[in-house]
Amino acid sequence: MESRAGLAAAPRALPYYVAFSQLLGLTVVAMTGAWLGLYRGGIAWEGALQFNAHPLCMVIGLIFLQGDALLVYRVFRNEPRRTTKVLHGLLHVFAFIIALVGMVAVFDYHREQGYADLYSLHSWCGILGFVLYFVQWLVGFSLFLFPGAAFSLRSRYRPQHIFFGAAIFLLSVGTALLGLKEALLFKLGARYSTFEAEGVLANVLGLLLVGFGGTVLYILTRPDWKRPPQAEEQALSMDFKTLTEGDSPSSQ
Repeated sequence: MESRAGLAAAPRALPYYVAFSQLLGLTVVAMTGAWLGLYRGGIAWEGALQFNAHPLCMVIGLIFLQGDALLVYRVFRNEPRRTTKVLHGLLHVFAFIIALVGMVAVFDYHREQGYADLYSLHSWCGILGFVLYFVQWLVGFSLFLFPGAAFSLRSRYRPQHIFFGAAIFLLSVGTALLGLKEALLFKLGARYSTFEAEGVLANVLGLLLVGFGGTVLYILTRPDWKRPPQAEEQALSMDFKTLTEGDSPSSQ
């Protein structure tokens, strides 16, 4: 169904789910900052507090901004596809830069304190997700933003791009949960089971992370909420079908 201006109308429930996802995401970021400020001494780039930049940057970059980048094609339904692609790519760039700061912070902290690197499941999942995220962005830029990529190659890779985007996002959420649990056990130890205030707050933060991830995934997987194809995209698809299958527009 289209509006009077000839633009596809957004599904009625979609704006509410998107608004709910943003409320959850911003609450996750705010609660992460509150946890670090109230129970971990705040954030600094030097000394023991440098580590605290890691969880905050990863939550902002690889969870909140990555989730928003995935929602771009659901929110901006009638804007030119080129504009939507650029916004999608820029959000991923910002997410990667912020996450990179978080990665530098934790490695610097480990080096200064003499701690071992990359021994835990959290660190393995984190490195895997970070590398996959970078590769996903490079491939996406090369195929979907770089003007030299063939339309046929874009069409064949698009399903994989969508799948890996959602998979990396879920991996990021799972890695954050592992890191949160690891941080609590390192500091609280056996006191974690006594319902310490920090443990309760962090558990709520974990549930909010799951809620944000689940809401974003739900929005992405609703087939009736996908961005409707525009005239220029339909024309390109018809041209591609004509070239590959030998059909002519008049035979459709």
